[in-house]
Amino acid sequence: MWYWHGMDGGWMIFGAAMMVVFWVGVIWLVAWGIRRFARHTYHGETMTPLDIAKARYAKGEITKEQFDQLKKDL
Repeated sequence: MWYWHGMDGGWMIFGAAMMVVFWVGVIWLVAWGIRRFARHTYHGETMTPLDIAKARYAKGEITKEQFDQLKKDL
């Protein structure tokens, strides 16, 4: 009973490989989710620096002078 014929550890290697595949998949899924939800989009496209400046001006975070300077610099 202590020795099973043909069971020389192959299942242990298979199990370890499957665990590595599982954890790589979990890490990839988490990284993909973070990248997907961390993006700031504007009408389905990535916001340009000018779009960000317009949004900040609209929210009142910057003054008109600061917005004009940013627009000039960009």
